[in-house]
Amino acid sequence: MTDVGPDSTRAIVERDRRHFFHPYQVFDTYLVDEVLPIDRGAGVELVDTDGRSYIDAVGGMWCTNVGLGRDEMADAIAQQVRDLAYANPFVDMTNVPAGRLCEKLAELAPGDLNRVFLSSGGSTAIDVAYRTIQFYWYAKGQPERRHVLSRIDAYHGTTFAAVSIGGKPGDRVPGFDYIDDTIHHLSSPDHYHHGNGRTEQEFADDLVAEFEATIAELGADKVAAFFAEPIMGSGGVILPPADYLQRVRRICAEHEIVYVSDEVVTGFGRLGEWFASESVFGIVPDIITSAKGLTSGYLPLGATIISDRIYDVIAEEGHDRYFAVGYTYSGHPVSCAAALKNIEIIEREGLLEHVRDVGPYFMEQLRTLTDLPMVGEVRGSHLMACVVFVADRETKELYPEELDVGKLVANACEPKGLIVRPMVHLNVMSPPLVITRDEIDRVVATLRDAIVDVRADLDAR
Repeated sequence: MTDVGPDSTRAIVERDRRHFFHPYQVFDTYLVDEVLPIDRGAGVELVDTDGRSYIDAVGGMWCTNVGLGRDEMADAIAQQVRDLAYANPFVDMTNVPAGRLCEKLAELAPGDLNRVFLSSGGSTAIDVAYRTIQFYWYAKGQPERRHVLSRIDAYHGTTFAAVSIGGKPGDRVPGFDYIDDTIHHLSSPDHYHHGNGRTEQEFADDLVAEFEATIAELGADKVAAFFAEPIMGSGGVILPPADYLQRVRRICAEHEIVYVSDEVVTGFGRLGEWFASESVFGIVPDIITSAKGLTSGYLPLGATIISDRIYDVIAEEGHDRYFAVGYTYSGHPVSCAAALKNIEIIEREGLLEHVRDVGPYFMEQLRTLTDLPMVGEVRGSHLMACVVFVADRETKELYPEELDVGKLVANACEPKGLIVRPMVHLNVMSPPLVITRDEIDRVVATLRDAIVDVRADLDAR
């Protein structure tokens, strides 16, 4: 890549700064921070416009599960474009890839989750779940059940409904409106930061007690649903303590509260299973939302997988009802073809088994970083991990938020050939499922060097 001309790195960066309005753009620093322009990728590696390569330990955005640059994914997408690039998905029209994909998802999902609504991503999948639940309670003759329970630190997407259900403090910023009258956020299940001397079981007991108390306060006959990620993703890779989720699921069933398991991140292999709800946590939810690893990021696609119990109520004959929810790209044939090929690759190459093999090794190697003074905790499961940075390991005191220590470490990783995702005092990682042990060793060694460099710089200030 030359330093001059319309395709030079300098020109690409300047064009980006003038015209590309980025998600979560930080206006005060955007014109100051270096922009990293990516040109191509293969497997777990990215290459920038100057030819420098990086291990992408973030996996794009939790999504490049089968790895980048796969010819058979490109071929399947191209062939579907030639055969049928688009078809109207509304009411009584369908297409072959969409039907095949819905059948496959019903096969992979637990319990009686057999009905699939296709949209364009994780946020829309959550939005569909939210609206389905509203319609379900209307059809049940209980329209007063409108209250939704979620948790602080939860992330469920960026549509109006999804961001309102989410409880990440960093997403609820001044200047935007949220649904606050019927959506309620319970305590974060982050035992490391909020355990306050309680054992994990005691902490779980208190979370469950809070859940029950909130239902009692609102009235069980007014609560529609509970939304939960099996493991919180963008909130900081927070694992549920002890038997907390299983007990909450039983309480939901007791009160007929719809349990929504948001598997946008955990689905399609990140924890070594197609879905984590039942296989990892012993829960069969009423609705599962998914996206990201569904196509490994090759094309946008979301899926809301709904139980027969819910579908049969809203679809009951004789009421002249119709489901007034739809997207131009619902069941998009090219995206569905990509998802089918992606699932085929995961099955054929045994990637779930591979994750069950290398995932524990990834966590084991990352935990060696806890000998560094500023590493307070390493948490996660399989290929979903987080390093927590602290100013004082004994007190768990965090660095000042304005320091943005996670960004300092991520910035130090970049010139060393590693991309991690900073989140204030965290570094989050979710590498492609195809990562090898050697590549894991490179990730951990590089991250260690970067942390050591940042700590030395902070000590010298």
